[in-house]
Amino acid sequence: MQTRIQKWGNSLGLRIPRSFAAEAQVEEGATVDLSVKNGRLLVRPLRVRKYALKVLLRKVSRRNLHGEVATGRVVGREAW
Repeated sequence: MQTRIQKWGNSLGLRIPRSFAAEAQVEEGATVDLSVKNGRLLVRPLRVRKYALKVLLRKVSRRNLHGEVATGRVVGREAW
């Protein structure tokens, strides 16, 4: 598909056809990564990773579990 680059203020803009946006799973306000590689303009949607505590805790084992970490002296009215 061919499209035109248009001037928007001091920048240039590219319109993304609805079918392309749907296939790439992007919508208005989505954050994308814009880069140039070998003279080609690349636009990739950034996916926000969603973490679940239950899934993350499954990765904790005796091997990677550490003890307490000293963070320095008490400052202010912290309770220890």
